[in-house]
Amino acid sequence: MGGDFRYNAHRITLSSVDELYRFLTYHEKRYPLISAHRGGPSKGFPENALETFENNFRQQPLIIECDVRTTQDGVLVLLHDETLDRTTTGSGKLQEIEFSALKKLKLKDPEGNITSYRIPTLDEALQWGAGKVIFTLDVKRDVSYAAVIDAIRRHKAEAYCVIITYSADQAAAVHQLAPTIMISASIQSPADLLRLNDHNIPDNRLVAFIGTREADKPLYDLLHGHGILCILGTMGNLDKQASVRGDTVYSNLVDRGADILSTDRPIDAGRALQAYRNKHKLTSSFIK
Repeated sequence: MGGDFRYNAHRITLSSVDELYRFLTYHEKRYPLISAHRGGPSKGFPENALETFENNFRQQPLIIECDVRTTQDGVLVLLHDETLDRTTTGSGKLQEIEFSALKKLKLKDPEGNITSYRIPTLDEALQWGAGKVIFTLDVKRDVSYAAVIDAIRRHKAEAYCVIITYSADQAAAVHQLAPTIMISASIQSPADLLRLNDHNIPDNRLVAFIGTREADKPLYDLLHGHGILCILGTMGNLDKQASVRGDTVYSNLVDRGADILSTDRPIDAGRALQAYRNKHKLTSSFIK
C-alpha cells in the first residue's frame, strides 16, 4: 500500500441520523465510498471479524457490510453462513449452538488458516464502529429485524447504521418498526422504486443496491434525481475485471454513476477511489 493511500482523514463522523441522511444523499459533489463486503477479508483477516474491520478502516473512509445471525440462546453475532464449518474451527448450525460455546472457537481467514480472532457479537461491532464507519447490516432470515433495531437503539447507532433489505415488503417492515433508520433497498428498475414509494418510505431513508452489474444511465439518473445513492456490487465479475484490467475500472464505474462500490477488494478499490476524489477535489465535512 502506497504512502499516499494511508491518510489521516478517514473517520466517518456522524453525530445524528439527520447527518447520516445528508451524507448519504446524492448531489453532484457526492463523496464516493467503498463498502467492504463481509468486512473485507484477506490473508490473516477473516470475514465478519472486528480485527478485519479495523485493518480496512485504517486505510480509508469506509462502509462495512456485515452479516447478522443469532445463536440458540438469542445472541446476535456476525456470521455469514448458517453453519460454522467454513469460517470457524467449529461445526454445525449456528442456531443450534449457545453463545458460550462460540467463545471457544476461532475464525479462519479466506485461505482456511486459523487465526486468533473470534466471532464478534453485533453489540461489540456497534460499539467498535461509533465515530469510525457506517455499517450496512445484512440481517439473515433467522433473525428478527426488531432484535437488530433494538441493538441499534441500545447503542444509539442510528447515525451510522443502514439495514439491508431485499424486497419492498422487507423495507416496509423495517420502516414500520423504525421510521428513522436508513434502509438499503434492492432497486434495479423504476418499478422497484415505485413499490418503495407506495409503502411511503421517504427517499432520504433509502440507498439503492442496484445489483452486481452496472445500471443503465436512465436508472442512475432516476435514482440520483430522487437524491438516492447507488451501491454497485463489484464482488464477483467486476472485481475480477479490475484485477485483470487495472483498478481504474473502479473509478470508471463511479464516473458512470455508481456512488458506493461493495467490493471484495477494498484496499485496491479504495486506492482508485481516493485518486478519483483527489482528481475531482471531492471532500466531505463528515470525514475527519
